[in-house]
Amino acid sequence: MKFKILDLFCGAGGFSYGVDKNKNFQTVLGLDFDQNAVNTFNKNIKGATGIVGDITDKETKRKVISESKRLGVNMVIGGPPCQGFSLKGKQLGLDDPRNFLFLEYIEIVKELKPEVFVIENVRNLLNASGGYFLNEIKERFIKLGYIVNSGFINARDFGVPQNRERAIIIGSLSRSIPLPVGDRENAATVRDAISDLWYLNSGQGKDVSEYINEPQSEYQKKLRGTKVYNHKATNHSKIALEKLKMVPPEGDKSSIPLELHGKQKFATTWSRLVWDDVSPTIDTRFDTPSNGRNSHPVLHRAITPREAARIQSFDDDFVFTGPKTSICRQIGNAVPPFMAEAIANTINEAYIDKRNENEYYKSYLADSFVFVKELKKSNLKVNHIITDPPYNISKKNNFSTMASPRKGVDFGEWDKRFD
Repeated sequence: MKFKILDLFCGAGGFSYGVDKNKNFQTVLGLDFDQNAVNTFNKNIKGATGIVGDITDKETKRKVISESKRLGVNMVIGGPPCQGFSLKGKQLGLDDPRNFLFLEYIEIVKELKPEVFVIENVRNLLNASGGYFLNEIKERFIKLGYIVNSGFINARDFGVPQNRERAIIIGSLSRSIPLPVGDRENAATVRDAISDLWYLNSGQGKDVSEYINEPQSEYQKKLRGTKVYNHKATNHSKIALEKLKMVPPEGDKSSIPLELHGKQKFATTWSRLVWDDVSPTIDTRFDTPSNGRNSHPVLHRAITPREAARIQSFDDDFVFTGPKTSICRQIGNAVPPFMAEAIANTINEAYIDKRNENEYYKSYLADSFVFVKELKKSNLKVNHIITDPPYNISKKNNFSTMASPRKGVDFGEWDKRFD
């Protein structure tokens, strides 16, 4: 089955970039309120159009729904920002006014009725208010006819050199789709991700530059492109540089005198990444040493946007646009492409009927007349089509669009259409 995707709250497009790695998935439309993020989306997500707009605006919503229908969208992805669900002791759930964006996501799914939807969010979504918030979300989708599964996955289990736990909700109109299962034993490390970029000091770097070192890991070989983009180091203050020089390789702020710790109370501030371990979660302020453990393992600077993008599993050819603060926000808020690709692969597996397959024969499960036409373009001979009654006359592109719809197993009419 081919999936045409609407990416809500798309940001820079990490979710789309990852799922599109599977040939059966194609993002065709994205929506976000951030102009810089949408510029990045449009630059990198080939074949898709990013729209800048507020999802709560009626005209914007009308445009997104209209375009989605025109483009044949049958899958919706996204991570609606939520603040209210983390409150302890309160069970306002979706009625909390701060969760209105989640309601907008549900409303668009209700209007489009895609075959599949996927929600990615912070892990707290799963256990907020004792699970009340999650149950309310699932109930809303179940009432729309979806089979819903939920749980959390960690990006590190899918080859991302980062400890990034996320809640995932997957819904389908026709089957139960499990969450992807990764392998922590094969996790990449910070060294795997950025060791070849170890040559910039504070304030150095360009928007576009040539590679200086050869790739030093399979991870780097996989992500490398033709040039290095967004590899510019923060120009730190003299005071910040003096503090960083006090922190030993892979060390933390315990080496800095207490009177110089500043207002930051967290133990991880002014800390360095560890070469042979995964990174903590990349956030939107990774360019600031006082923000957390996001300084280079040995150099006296924070990691660059390109290094952060590597740790997020973006290819080097993925170019981020806009001011530096916006680029950092785009990278920190993104869904790691490797993790997104794993989600797509799991969905794809759920829609492939592998029974009785061999090198001469393959069976496909589809819900669209268009799908059969696409098969013909691939030079595959369509031998038989088996349809299940009753036909759903209300659906466009349904098998009921045959010239002479009949119930049950039907060979002859379809053979005439495709021979």
